[in-house]
Amino acid sequence: MTHKMPTLLLRYRPWFAGLFQACLIVCSLIIAWLLRFDFTIPYRSTLLFAMPILVCVRLSTMAYFGLLRGWWRYVGIRDGADILKAVGVGSVVFWLVMRFALRATAFPRTIYVLEALLTAVSLAGVRLLSRAIAESVRENISSRKRVIFIGAGSAAHTIIREIRRPDSSYVAVGCLDDDQSKLGIRIDNVRVLGAVDQLAEVLSSEPADEVLIAVPSATGSQMRRFVEICNSAKVSFRTVHALKDIIAGQVAVSQLREVSLEDLLGREPVQIDLDAVRREIVGRTVLVTGAAGSIGSELCRQIIEYGPARLICLDQSETGLFFLRLGLIQHKNGSQVVFRVADVCDSERVAALLSEFSPEIIFHTAAYKHVPMMESNVQEAVKNNVLALVGLLDLAAEAGCKAFVLISSDKAVNPTNVMGATKRICELIISSRPPNGMRCVSVRFGNVLGSSGSVIPVLRQQLRDHQPLTITHPEIKRFFMITPEAVALVLQAFVIGEHGDILVLDMGESVRILDLARSLIRLSGKFEHDVPIQFTGLRDGEKLEEELFYNHETVLPTSCGKVKRTSGTLKDWPGLCRQLEELRVSMTMDGAAPIRAKIKEIVPEYSLPHEMEGGNSIKMESNHFEAVAGHD
Repeated sequence: MTHKMPTLLLRYRPWFAGLFQACLIVCSLIIAWLLRFDFTIPYRSTLLFAMPILVCVRLSTMAYFGLLRGWWRYVGIRDGADILKAVGVGSVVFWLVMRFALRATAFPRTIYVLEALLTAVSLAGVRLLSRAIAESVRENISSRKRVIFIGAGSAAHTIIREIRRPDSSYVAVGCLDDDQSKLGIRIDNVRVLGAVDQLAEVLSSEPADEVLIAVPSATGSQMRRFVEICNSAKVSFRTVHALKDIIAGQVAVSQLREVSLEDLLGREPVQIDLDAVRREIVGRTVLVTGAAGSIGSELCRQIIEYGPARLICLDQSETGLFFLRLGLIQHKNGSQVVFRVADVCDSERVAALLSEFSPEIIFHTAAYKHVPMMESNVQEAVKNNVLALVGLLDLAAEAGCKAFVLISSDKAVNPTNVMGATKRICELIISSRPPNGMRCVSVRFGNVLGSSGSVIPVLRQQLRDHQPLTITHPEIKRFFMITPEAVALVLQAFVIGEHGDILVLDMGESVRILDLARSLIRLSGKFEHDVPIQFTGLRDGEKLEEELFYNHETVLPTSCGKVKRTSGTLKDWPGLCRQLEELRVSMTMDGAAPIRAKIKEIVPEYSLPHEMEGGNSIKMESNHFEAVAGHD
């Protein structure tokens, strides 16, 4: 009600303003009559005869002097003068009409004066009251944040309705929408002012403190455009949550948040068969290795939602497990959750745990993943990524495990580094190993956005520390997927995968790291020329672009559109076991060369350092942009 009253007083339509003022004139005439005849109403026929004539004359003169418009919040001295003129001229005309045209000599002469005075006072009084209310409203609005909406759909309508509450700290200035049919329309009395590209022009006439992007269904390219327009206009911006979250009831349309890098990537929502995943997990004992990592922790969070009887979270990071426990304790969903500190390379410790809990499903995410680090620690890469897997598979089979899922990497395809080569060996182990009652599946995908030590956290930290952004090469590209999406697809792959399958997640198009860096700069509210980007050159084992498939692999569809099955040449299991034993022996020799040579024998596609072209020596500089972040 507090918002409706000022609106009615400030923005009358002309007809409503005329009707209201006609009522004031009638009231003034009746009050004058009561004053003249000691608060009685004699000669009623004369009064009723004169009333419509007076109203018509007054409204005509008021219209002539521009007093029928409804914008009274700007009333001033000139309006008062116009009221006096209109009332004076109207009184003269009324007297002439009554006295000479209609010969109404019985009309009391004092009424001419009393009615004129009362009408002048009432017309001026309502205008001054309107201005006083308008001033108080303006004072209230001045302390609120002015916002412009991008989007004039249902989301904008919901938020506008929400911020009209008296306790809201926002006031809507207008909307922008590229739909030309919406130009000029009003959404809850908030006008669509133009197209999105006209933001800067609109801000010059309608200043705003913030832009609210109210397009929950926006694609990545649309969000990138909105952000670029807001940055060009030098105005801060926020957005609503994604459409899938709103539909799922997880958030309200009116809840706002900062625009994230995930919005700019704009990946489509993942559709998985929840019932199928639940049937495989509910009531079973599930073990996740590397549970404190980016993928492992999200796996634990999603698995717990499907009601396992017991979830064992295993990791060698005590601190990581501590924080994972804090996150899972509120979502136990009736399941028993166990946290164990252990190294997957410690076969005795792992054997004891498997004997104690007898997991039916194992998700193996524990691995060393950082490319440059593993280039200088070849023995540890092989020990942790390959030999630990071999031991874990044997122990899992002995413990009666029914399903084993390995998390692989796109770096396993035509590897140029030890980390990728070890992941390829792991794929070969999974695909070649006889089932022996345990279904083994490997899942291959690219970078996870925001995982610890990866490019995005590094760049964000550099932005916070006001350092140049470091990127290895201006053309380096990577596949990216957000963590919840990757894990949801891993669970789907676990359900549909058959023994020995190498399943590959749909990663969409690869993204230039330089483009990601520029997007981060814009999202931080800065401009590209404010933040230097330094190109440091490709690091050891790093290549410009990753691949998801080998040329010799046949890509086959699955029941899930975002999961593909590969079919390629398998290794002979006894032969692979012999090579793995030789790899184990090579680790006892001096240096990494014998190990690399044995890796090359197992994975012929692996490019040894001396076989790679001199791409790693690239060093580039730019006036404004640099590029480190192939950070894998």
